Amino acid sequence: MAEHETLYQHVGYRGSEIEHRYGKNVHILADPVLITYLARLCAPETVQPAINRLVSTIYFEVLRQVANTEFPRKQVAWNTRMIQHTEKGVFHGEVIDSSLKAVTVNIARAGTLPSQICFDTLNQLLDPTGVRQDHLIMGRTVDEQSRVTGAAVGGRKIGGNVDGRVVVFPDPMGATGSSLSHAISLYKKEVEGVATKYIAVHLIVTPEYIRRVTTDHPDLIVYAVRLDRGLSPPHVFDTVPGTLWDEERGLNDHQYIVPGGGGFGEIMNNASY
Repeated sequence: MAEHETLYQHVGYRGSEIEHRYGKNVHILADPVLITYLARLCAPETVQPAINRLVSTIYFEVLRQVANTEFPRKQVAWNTRMIQHTEKGVFHGEVIDSSLKAVTVNIARAGTLPSQICFDTLNQLLDPTGVRQDHLIMGRTVDEQSRVTGAAVGGRKIGGNVDGRVVVFPDPMGATGSSLSHAISLYKKEVEGVATKYIAVHLIVTPEYIRRVTTDHPDLIVYAVRLDRGLSPPHVFDTVPGTLWDEERGLNDHQYIVPGGGGFGEIMNNASY
């Protein structure tokens, strides 16, 4: 017979996700609330200050799901305020292991606010001495026809190694995958230490993005609120995502996502006015 409550000794968690054929490391959430928020965020009339509020709300919720699924846990016996009245005033259960070390990477400029939200949330959830925010200034490189050819780093501020850390990339739009793939390669090749996990956290991703990053970095774990493949042939829309991956298309000729939401970075920074 147990001497204390065992209900929370092993807390099972399984977030709701859409079915797909992109592989086990890709998680496309099936969350009606977040899909609603994201649809409002992408609407033409959504500008400041509403867009930042929506981005902040969505990223807090998605990171919560990431932590529930990907972060290690530990058993605790923590006193409650009732301990002064009874020796039974102790909570026994499983919680997120606050000793986990994490890095969130700000890929400026659309990623600046999402990274800050993740940084603040991780500081609250984990031991803040083990939480860090890094910064990368990156941009697409394009050819004479304005087609994306890759990505370039214009500047960086990386505050230490990644050994034993979870590295989070909160980048709203997973379009071509060139910038994120380049950023992950930079960390793997040029930053000291071996990370325990690389996790990309997005609002929207395309089939093209998923193919690029999962090919370049099979160990990358991807979370997204929505998958956009709006330029695919009509017969594709009746299939489980990934079934006809070669025919799926979410990018126009200028590598913008369709249906998408336009340039988040411009709107979030009032740079389109």
